Amino acid sequence: MTTATWHGTVIAESDDIVTVEGNAYFPREAVRADVLRPSSTQTTCPWKGEASYFSLEVDGRTNPDAAWYYPEPKDAAKEITGRVAFWRGVEVR
Repeated sequence: MTTATWHGTVIAESDDIVTVEGNAYFPREAVRADVLRPSSTQTTCPWKGEASYFSLEVDGRTNPDAAWYYPEPKDAAKEITGRVAFWRGVEVR
């Protein structure tokens, strides 16, 4: 089971992980919806497409733009459709 935690709180957990460029992408349904906050941040990857972000909120602490996903990934990255990855201090193991 792969788990994502931030400040000791499990925010995602799944056996169904897709790894791309060293990042573990969790199925969206495996991520706790109650800790995700919408973000207006977007970035572009030349081969994956446009990424959107979530901030995390756990126990009154906010981690801005700590989760990202590709709403409509390019064909080369179709395997990450409907998946979320983490960074910025989120521990994935």
